[in-house]
Amino acid sequence: MTKPDMDPEIWSRMPEELLEKILSHLPLKAFLNLRSTCKNFKSLLFSPSFISRHSSGSSLPFSSFLLLSHPQCYNQFPLYDSGLGAWRSVALSYSDLLPAASTAPSFSLLSTSNGLFCFSLPSSSSFLVCNLLARTSRIIKFPAFPFAFELLTLVSTPVGYKLFMLSTGSSSNFSAFVYDSNDPSWRKFDGFDPILSDNYHQEGVFFNGRLFFLTSEPFSVVSFDLDSGKWETLNSELPGDLTFVRLVCGEGKLYLIGGVGSNGISRAIKMWELDQARNWEEVENMPEMICRKFLSVCYHNYEHVYCFWHQGMICVCCNTWPEILYYKMSRRTWHWLPKCPSLPVKCHCGFRWFSFVPALYAPV
Repeated sequence: MTKPDMDPEIWSRMPEELLEKILSHLPLKAFLNLRSTCKNFKSLLFSPSFISRHSSGSSLPFSSFLLLSHPQCYNQFPLYDSGLGAWRSVALSYSDLLPAASTAPSFSLLSTSNGLFCFSLPSSSSFLVCNLLARTSRIIKFPAFPFAFELLTLVSTPVGYKLFMLSTGSSSNFSAFVYDSNDPSWRKFDGFDPILSDNYHQEGVFFNGRLFFLTSEPFSVVSFDLDSGKWETLNSELPGDLTFVRLVCGEGKLYLIGGVGSNGISRAIKMWELDQARNWEEVENMPEMICRKFLSVCYHNYEHVYCFWHQGMICVCCNTWPEILYYKMSRRTWHWLPKCPSLPVKCHCGFRWFSFVPALYAPV
């Protein structure tokens, strides 16, 4: 016989607001495992009140990951758990993302931001933006056909996201294209003069509402306003004797990572921070042994080098090397990320790393 305190008739009469309050105390990761057991639980997950309870929490409910994309990973994305400091035994497969991606003849991951992925689907002349956790997605058609583009950057905002890219179109002049998820249409901005760096692995860096880029030598920093479509040159003198340079933004600050040397040969790698007076202040000099290894890895072919921010770390990567060099901001120390154990022994260039911080409520 059913015990009185477990009588289904009693529990079925529990007020919805009380049930919601009880469930909101569960870790969000545990609640995600429950959503398949009840339609009510699944709908509750996206109710405004439940979102408000979990969005206001100070602790992150999920781990954050460094995600590896490589042609020899065979339709999988190996994941490095930066919280545990170890590779996950189970990789993220294409089918885990969305059927729209897994059934495409060919597609590639181009950019990530705040839990969102942006893929290129050349066979359908479109992009796919999706949220892995929420299992939501949107197909975005190319603004023109045919459409060749570069420097695609996904920028997540509190109320949506924007896509930025450059394209030559039918002319030799570059135009900027911006897609806004809140006004689902493309805007084209002409009048692009600066010649950006020929590093196609480095995305734009979002800082103070603008996307920042570096030009080819002589190096300079330019920025693009995603709303007005206007370009500006940062009125700030860069450090001298630079052989290559990359931008990174994190915790509200803009950083410069660059090699210092002569005749295209780096002798040191340093880091600078843009201060309030718009001067580049040196904040870090890479230790000699680590610097030597990194320079030997890229063989002074700096077009393969790219950087990005991930959860308090500045990651310095090379498209031809399977390891990440990262700088831990809180400890001011440099470290090498161990090579992914699932990679084949003979694995060559094509290593593309992304920051993946799951965000359930990042809108698509």
